[in-house]
Amino acid sequence: MGTVFSFTVRDPGPGGRRAVEAALRRAVRRLHRIDETFSPYWRDSPVSRLARAEITLADCGPEVAEVLDRCREVAEETGGWFTAHPGGRLDPSGWVKGWAVEEAVRILRGAGAGDLCVSGGGDVRCVGGPWRVGIAHPGRPGALTAVVAGHDLAVATSGTGERGPHILDPHTGRPAAGLLSLSLVARTTAALTLARTDAWTTAAFAMGPERGLAWAEARSGVEALAVLPDGSKRWTSGFPALVAPGPVSVAVAPGHAAAPLATEGGRGSRTA
Repeated sequence: MGTVFSFTVRDPGPGGRRAVEAALRRAVRRLHRIDETFSPYWRDSPVSRLARAEITLADCGPEVAEVLDRCREVAEETGGWFTAHPGGRLDPSGWVKGWAVEEAVRILRGAGAGDLCVSGGGDVRCVGGPWRVGIAHPGRPGALTAVVAGHDLAVATSGTGERGPHILDPHTGRPAAGLLSLSLVARTTAALTLARTDAWTTAAFAMGPERGLAWAEARSGVEALAVLPDGSKRWTSGFPALVAPGPVSVAVAPGHAAAPLATEGGRGSRTA
């Protein structure tokens, strides 16, 4: 997927360390299989072959049809601001990355782990808690723009800090303008997964600051933080309640849009 995944497990559960280590190996294999299936950069991936009309949807595994169905759902939820065809090419990555993180979480939870965090390319899914998650500043490498805290969090960030203006306005085909980054924070439920949060983040970023924040404000269970090109910040009304007390000058590893910060013993230490 062209990004970095990291895993933090505080409590291995009844299966112990060996069960979690075996689950981690299964999770990594699962991530590689997802990449091999959905990456638009692998010429022989089913998604790439489907885009070139070399195969039909029926020739792909059932997960491809399922992912494209979810992409269509998010397109409807966002009024067309999310698409699995950015720039006219098939690329469901806006859903797949968050879903891949969720798949890794599912495997670890299946092994008995109940207090864990998986981070993938700026998407963070925390189970249990409390967890602190640092959101990287898009204009200041190595710095954080905010730290949020809570239980069972999903945090997703879209922005220009790592890959430049790569998010397209699906209505014009041009790079979305008006924001350096936009982060959504949600308390996860069966319906509100990291995959959906991540896809919504992409859509809200494409909307721009006014429309995107207003759209996020109307979503139940979701809060947003936006960083504008002049460095100023704007947020939804419930976002301040999620912000952890104290300074936000903790360094975050380059290439991560967000990182889990452990809170054991009352002290914060970056774990990814």
